[in-house]
Amino acid sequence: MSQFAPLLAMLSEVPDPRRGQGQKYKLPYVLLFSILAIVTGCNSYRGIVTFIDVHRSKLNAAFGLRWRRAPAHTAIRYIIQGLAATDVEAAFRQHAARLQAACARPGPSSIALDGKTLRGSFDNFNDRLAAQVLSAFATDTSLVLAHIDIAEKSNEIPAAQTLLAELGVPSGTLVTLDALHCQKNTSRSPNRPTSP
Repeated sequence: MSQFAPLLAMLSEVPDPRRGQGQKYKLPYVLLFSILAIVTGCNSYRGIVTFIDVHRSKLNAAFGLRWRRAPAHTAIRYIIQGLAATDVEAAFRQHAARLQAACARPGPSSIALDGKTLRGSFDNFNDRLAAQVLSAFATDTSLVLAHIDIAEKSNEIPAAQTLLAELGVPSGTLVTLDALHCQKNTSRSPNRPTSP
């Protein structure tokens, strides 16, 4: 499918953690089909396998594949858990930037930054707190532009400054944040213009 070609090209840049002879199912397709499964409501590795099994003939026809069956759920888990989060995030940001450029309206834009705690990410056995992620959301196009992990012994403030610097937010963009960020260092970060 031609509309998925740019996304597949970006997913093909994600390094594959498997050895060459262990790549029966190509990584870009495994990632794309996993994304499609999650978008349709699947929330487990077995759900992804079920999605691929149910739609395998259509997926084969649409993408020119010859998969006789879906990968096992253990193979999907091994592939996804072996990926470097930074590589996947880089591909995600590249795809989001392309969509943002295609959908953005002329004039000033706005970005909302908000932190969330990931449900079920805590580990009481290993004394690990729940993971927190800060997201950048383009309000004019309703696209999530990027994510960044919030360090376990930190808060959103340094993560927001890092995320804004990485995004290279253009001058004139309205950035909204929680009241937590109403501090001098946040409002006068080197990448943001100071108000008179």
